[in-house]
Amino acid sequence: MPLTRRDFAKRATYTGAGVALAGSVGVLATAPGAIGEEAGEAAGDDGKRQLGYGPLIDDPKGVLALPAGFSYKIITRTGVTKLESGEYTPAKHDGTATFEGPRGATLLVNNHEIKGPRSKAKHPVPLAEGLVYDPAAAGGCTVVEVSKDGEHVSEWVGVAGTSTNCAGGRTPWGTWLSGEETEDKAGQNGMTKDHGYVFEVDPRDHRAARDPKPVKAFGRYPHEAVVVDPKRGHVFLTEDADTPNGLLYRWTPPQGFRHGRGQLRTLADDAGVLAAFKCFDSGGRFVDDLSRATEPGTVYGVDWVEVPDRDARTTSVRKQFKDGEVTRARKLEGMWWADGGAYVVSSYAREESPVQHDGQVWFYNPVRRTLTLKVRFGVNADPSKEGALDGPDNISVSPYGGLIIAEDGEGVQHLFGATEDGRTYPVARNEINIGTAEEPEYSEFTGPVFSPDGQTLFANIQDPGIMLAITGPWRRQR
Repeated sequence: MPLTRRDFAKRATYTGAGVALAGSVGVLATAPGAIGEEAGEAAGDDGKRQLGYGPLIDDPKGVLALPAGFSYKIITRTGVTKLESGEYTPAKHDGTATFEGPRGATLLVNNHEIKGPRSKAKHPVPLAEGLVYDPAAAGGCTVVEVSKDGEHVSEWVGVAGTSTNCAGGRTPWGTWLSGEETEDKAGQNGMTKDHGYVFEVDPRDHRAARDPKPVKAFGRYPHEAVVVDPKRGHVFLTEDADTPNGLLYRWTPPQGFRHGRGQLRTLADDAGVLAAFKCFDSGGRFVDDLSRATEPGTVYGVDWVEVPDRDARTTSVRKQFKDGEVTRARKLEGMWWADGGAYVVSSYAREESPVQHDGQVWFYNPVRRTLTLKVRFGVNADPSKEGALDGPDNISVSPYGGLIIAEDGEGVQHLFGATEDGRTYPVARNEINIGTAEEPEYSEFTGPVFSPDGQTLFANIQDPGIMLAITGPWRRQR
């Protein structure tokens, strides 16, 4: 049922600027002015504890700068560590989730964002028997098991023969949904099957992933993140695309469908309803692009418009809508379900958008059907300067309060936290220069996520392909 202007006006009084979200996370403030401010150091001159963990200390090994008292281990590294089958760890580490493993171990499902034909990939995901969708594609997922003491590591294939596996999402029933950020069809870029789908990977059951089947009900487009509403069964999906800018989607399951292990494989290709979001402001005016919101605390009402052809047989899904039918946004990427809703990232906006920025974090409330801007980063004038944070991408909720965000922008790259009052603080800095001394270049962080016990923060540096385990004196950030 469409959300009327009167309904939205009523709900906006409860969710407007200046009111922090309730719940276990309480991630980001809605107060105006909280525009990605950098937090203070761990202790001020008055001795009172402040936000963050203090300044980052250069790493003599040139890998990862961390605050005092923190340390890291390299868990997997492309072309160095090996899978149980003997092949090297694949390249392009990306979206990641953690699960409880046997005997206190942690299981991680790790996407590998390898695009294009397999013949051109130096370290593709191995074509493990029974786990291959398209033998011409180089991407996929691996499953990594890290023992309780962090000393023993095993790695094996979760799914292979997929393409450009970027973000994804953990399901409430303990599996991983991996999205392909591509629209290649059979016959394009060397592919033998259509791509641009979501695949399910069960980290605890090797047999469950045999004969990989795309979840075509979720649509075929450049997928980024996926989250599941555990109460209503809706699935939310982001699209990273331009010309035109991408969309936020909601999949509504068919009547009588119940989520669970193996159930997505039973869905018909056209099961349920796939719809794209359409936003309007408190005056009922249509909002064409999320970049128009410049003040944290901005609240939009949300309607959902059904996708005509979710498999995009002749026209990309986002191109099936005319101007005025849906709301768009550039670089819709990371998502995380918490506080009864979905946190959604728009990494940046440039000339392809009405207003430029260097990142937004939104919160979608499915009960009130509202989308609230939590943090906005203005355009960073000097990305090479240490201390400036921008380009939020993959996100996760921290057990110590707030969000942990992977930076994917120009120049220096960080893991950073975002707090209840909208301030940010650095957690780590990538020190692996893949450029030159004269023109340094640093790859993005991806897949930040805590272990189930909250003691270890896992994260990846996409190039040269490293999974890291970070430990230290974590504490509640208020």
